[in-house]
Amino acid sequence: MPEEAAVRLRPEAAYSTPAEGARTCMFVLDMAESPELPPVTRRFSRAGAQVGVQPVMNLDDLRTGLGKPAR
Repeated sequence: MPEEAAVRLRPEAAYSTPAEGARTCMFVLDMAESPELPPVTRRFSRAGAQVGVQPVMNLDDLRTGLGKPAR
């Protein structure tokens, strides 16, 4: 499944490593909007995988975000 997912998702980066005693795949995806996330995670969940999400941003995104007033 990791190879199939990498072909389908076209991640910016993909890593495979052991984490917390389990085989783990990490994909770095560029998502413009949060509604893009459920369709990506659904297939993994249905396959019985544990899915974790960690939002990250590059330096340009951080600068943009810091320039906006707090909500």
